[in-house]
Amino acid sequence: MNKNKKFLLLTVLAVFSLVLAACGFGGDSSEKSKDEGKDSGSSGKASQELDLVVASEPPSLHPQLATDSTSSVILKNIFEGLTTLDDDAKPVPAAAESWEISDDKLTYTFKLRDAKWSNGDPVVAGDFEYAWKWALNPDNLSEYASILYPIKGAQAYNLGEGSADAVGIKAQDEKTLVVTLENPTPYFLELTAFKTYAPLNQKVVEGKENWYADAGEDYVTNGPFTLADWQHNATVVLKKNANYWDADKVSLETVNIDMVESEATAATMYKNGEIDYLGAPFQSVALDSIDEFKESKVLNIADQASVYWYKFNTKDKITGNANIRKALTLAIDRQGLIDNVTKGEQKPALGMVPITVQGFEEDRGYFKDNDIEGAKAALKEGMKELGIKDPKDIKINVSFNTSEAHAAIAQFIQEGWTKNLGITVGLDNSEWQVYLEKLNQADFQVGRMGWIGDYNDAYTFLEMYDTAANGNNDTGWENAEYKKLLDQSNKETDPAKRIELLKQAEKVAVSEFPVAPIYYYTNLSVVHDNVKNMKADKLGNIQLKDVVVEEK
Repeated sequence: MNKNKKFLLLTVLAVFSLVLAACGFGGDSSEKSKDEGKDSGSSGKASQELDLVVASEPPSLHPQLATDSTSSVILKNIFEGLTTLDDDAKPVPAAAESWEISDDKLTYTFKLRDAKWSNGDPVVAGDFEYAWKWALNPDNLSEYASILYPIKGAQAYNLGEGSADAVGIKAQDEKTLVVTLENPTPYFLELTAFKTYAPLNQKVVEGKENWYADAGEDYVTNGPFTLADWQHNATVVLKKNANYWDADKVSLETVNIDMVESEATAATMYKNGEIDYLGAPFQSVALDSIDEFKESKVLNIADQASVYWYKFNTKDKITGNANIRKALTLAIDRQGLIDNVTKGEQKPALGMVPITVQGFEEDRGYFKDNDIEGAKAALKEGMKELGIKDPKDIKINVSFNTSEAHAAIAQFIQEGWTKNLGITVGLDNSEWQVYLEKLNQADFQVGRMGWIGDYNDAYTFLEMYDTAANGNNDTGWENAEYKKLLDQSNKETDPAKRIELLKQAEKVAVSEFPVAPIYYYTNLSVVHDNVKNMKADKLGNIQLKDVVVEEK
């Protein structure tokens, strides 16, 4: 999900989606007093109100502009695409009730169901055409526009080399959307569940530049919830959308989401019964609470298609050197980090694509974990190329967004690099939105980021580095052979051959180290006993429409 800063990651996604409070789990006096404060109504049924936290102010609640996981978790519950993903992250009908695919796999004809926007307007095919072409319009600077590139003419239009009329998106009538692709795309129905593919009510938002800046009459949605209130840097409140086509199956009436930057504070809130769930994408917790939850047998751990990595600014004098990047990558003790810091049963990342992705389950053998001798050899070669004689003159600054977890990881890696390589390593943290801008402006040397797959395919982990201009790249790195292999994979219809091309591309990138993969995420969470059906899928999505709060 993309400048994923998805991750795809994002502060909210740090691998440690868990919580504090083993002693408070299962209903202590503080939990009871909280529930007693909720209005359960005369029926005696539990109040359908859910209390959650996220780590920061969402940077953007525009579906075509958002790039981070904090914004995404809200957008995915107030907007709805043509498809949505089930518990196994497989596409199922949503705003589209059905579709037909041509024999050559290039044309998708979607039939929209009778659905309404939150203001009562009908959801029409033109709302999808408008939103997708808005994202592709180069004037709108959508960093996620590239996720629409499978559509015919989309890339050319976005790069200023084509026209909107030549893009293969056509509202044939109010209930029929016809989409033509450049090449067969086996995961296209997964893409149509992604936030950038959400519709916009053209009649309401067109010509209103800041319609998405606040909750209000211009902020209309077609998903199971509405954006009822948004107190910036404080809270977001979602309310059940009475006009949602499947409203009868939505139990929750209200979702209160506080913005809490500190994992320790969020953990205390969970222990005191102030929030009902803790785990990505709804904050993460203090690392020292993991053992406590494990011992109490309340910690849920599930594999996730996501990766935690350090990005390198390849335009910087020091990190622009491939051998320096190689040295830094090899000199990370991933297993030691997992055993002593993250403690969430993550797996050391020795490639860019997680081992949960089909075809990439095995170690590809690109490099070894904690290869200190290899790192020293690469450092020596890099210093020679840079004309530097003393390792202490190699000065590296590690940037990360404010978080106890990210700070602990950075400190562990800092200690290893200093001890084993003899270089000078500094740490720099910033608030989330400031941090995203630093990466976007290449104002960093080494920057932490997480990436959750936008869809369950290797391409989502590789595509962002196809060119330096890609909005999610950040590194400044590009390679003609790498891009050629990715392009070939898009045209390959044989699944096995396609995976092989993607592996070849990954090998090219890893050989030049634009990023240092660190670990493959697991999703860690805790949830109170009376909250049902609240769990993340393989891609970290949580469908609040499925959640039910039962009476204690």
